Amino acid sequence: MYLKHFELRAKPFDLLPDPGFLFPSAVHKRALAYLRYGLQEQSGFILLTGEVGAGKTTLIRSLLRQIPSQVTLAKIFNTQVNSTQLLRLINEDFGLEHAINDKTELLRSLNSFLIAQYAAGRRSVLIIDEAQNLGAKLLEEIRLLSNLETDQAALLQIILVGQPELRERLNSPELIQLRQRILVHCHLSSLNYGESSQYILHRLEKAGNRNALKWNPGCMETVHAVTRGIPRLINILCDYILLDAFSMGMREVEPEHLKALLEQLDFETQFWPVVRQRNENGTGRVNKAELDAVQLKNEVLMAAVADLARRMDIMERDHRAHMAAFRSMLSSVRRMEGAMAHLEPASRAPLGRAGMERGTE
Repeated sequence: MYLKHFELRAKPFDLLPDPGFLFPSAVHKRALAYLRYGLQEQSGFILLTGEVGAGKTTLIRSLLRQIPSQVTLAKIFNTQVNSTQLLRLINEDFGLEHAINDKTELLRSLNSFLIAQYAAGRRSVLIIDEAQNLGAKLLEEIRLLSNLETDQAALLQIILVGQPELRERLNSPELIQLRQRILVHCHLSSLNYGESSQYILHRLEKAGNRNALKWNPGCMETVHAVTRGIPRLINILCDYILLDAFSMGMREVEPEHLKALLEQLDFETQFWPVVRQRNENGTGRVNKAELDAVQLKNEVLMAAVADLARRMDIMERDHRAHMAAFRSMLSSVRRMEGAMAHLEPASRAPLGRAGMERGTE
């Protein structure tokens, strides 16, 4: 609709996870390097987590473009299933017979397939997205799939992708065996302000015109603040910004127009959950983002206090060490004084005849 107006070839802020638009932020580049390493080294399990909209699916699709041709891949996106249904989904994506309700038969079929792939010099990789929806029992059954192996190698490599709750779930005592099998961990955090600004310009450039919009002072800062640096929310808001500018026949973003747009969209309450918190005056309506900001400040303060305590502890240890050295030196001085006091009377004793004669020669 607005592509011609902004001289663009494609929508720059589409919500589809197009790996061609992947923004190489520091955290995304690191995660991609970890994923490549895990695949190259054939690590048993790889874990990729990140907030909703942080770019996990885009990153995975970028990784899939680089997977060697000798890798056979299965991808699971539906995790609201039981163990038998999960096995059926895995077998189906590997191209196996899956219209079977017997779990043992499904496992036998999968094991035979993996052995045949290994014998043919191929590797098998399973990607499970939205893995935070899997309960402890299903996660444990997935771990057991990694036991399908020969004497020389594991037959199946598994990549678990999910939201931060997945890490919390994996920390439970009952999943310690699975946790110990995860050799590569990656986490996608949100973008900082500088990265958010570059992300916007990067996507505009990929779509055909980096200078499609003139961003007046304060506008990019506002976009980063209200989206908290979450790529998906940046896409949603920037798409509205383009549409709004197009409707007014403009090619720039004005602070007052952006403010009016945010109020119209009710962006804060639309995309950031609101929680209720009881206080001494009753029940108040508090924005979760504000609570998160308070929590972050508390964490920063606690970290600063902990760092100060650590520094004071170091100073105290240094002080004790210096005092011990001083006491040792003082003790040595006193011993020397005692020795000198013992020698002094002898130095004052009268010389014998032989000494006198030598002294007068």
